[in-house]
Amino acid sequence: MKILILNGPNINLTGLREKSVYGANTYEDLVAEIQQAADELEAEVRFVQSNHEGALIDAIQQAYFDGLDGIVFNPGGYTHTSVALHDAIASVPLPTIEVHMSNVHAREEFRHKSVTASACRGQIVGFGFYGYIMALRALIEA
Repeated sequence: MKILILNGPNINLTGLREKSVYGANTYEDLVAEIQQAADELEAEVRFVQSNHEGALIDAIQQAYFDGLDGIVFNPGGYTHTSVALHDAIASVPLPTIEVHMSNVHAREEFRHKSVTASACRGQIVGFGFYGYIMALRALIEA
């Protein structure tokens, strides 16, 4: 299987920002952990991170046109605001799993609502980097 690992705004600063929420491990550590899991699962992964909404939409559409099999997506702050990302996910017939490192439901109230989740197959929150591995496994095994 070929899976897009798509990360939105500020995920590239993981390890630098809000360590009490996101931990001290870096974005590069995240990529390495996912790659290791993908290798063990005999899956191919493609990584895209952008702070720009349009670039994330482009990546979702490109995943479809490139024949990928699914998407693991952390929309970051766009989770709570982006109808355009919701529509992009809904527009392509690729199973998408929304992932958040923190438990967004235990944080500020504005984080409790995901605009994008209803277009996704499922949502995994609160397990740190392991949430990505859970989502990868779900796409491959479910």
